[in-house]
Amino acid sequence: MAGALAACGQAEQQPKQAEPATSPASPDAKPGLSLSAATIVLPAVPGNPAAAYFTLTNGGNEPVGVAGVHIEGAESTELHQTGDDGMMTLEDPVVPAKGSLKFEPGGSHVMVFGLNDTLAANKTSEVTVTFRDGDKISAPIWIEAPGLSDRGDADHGAHN
Repeated sequence: MAGALAACGQAEQQPKQAEPATSPASPDAKPGLSLSAATIVLPAVPGNPAAAYFTLTNGGNEPVGVAGVHIEGAESTELHQTGDDGMMTLEDPVVPAKGSLKFEPGGSHVMVFGLNDTLAANKTSEVTVTFRDGDKISAPIWIEAPGLSDRGDADHGAHN
């Protein structure tokens, strides 16, 4: 996995051609939590992983730990963090009380593996975040073609 982690890098920014899905989270979500600006950037090379970005906001008085992320139409996801030493697994992500956790290029992000044909540019899917206490939050996620994101999408290369 270290080779796959080291392959994560920054791509050149391009003008944005579509807006990411921004709608309120499902009504069953934990009170005070929201998921917004959810976007998947498809890989330039078919078969490679995509990258997903979004913001989790916690209006509550207690921090909330993230256990995992599921994206409909994908086999699996991994939470990663870009740091001074390169790419590494994001261990124990937390949405701080009265704060936000952003999954964005150059920082925390979600690698998305095993994309099926339903994950196509200019469509939406659904992202579900599961928290350590078992609660979940779901929202639409906009799907962008490679190279169209103004978020500086990460090129994750092959995952072996």
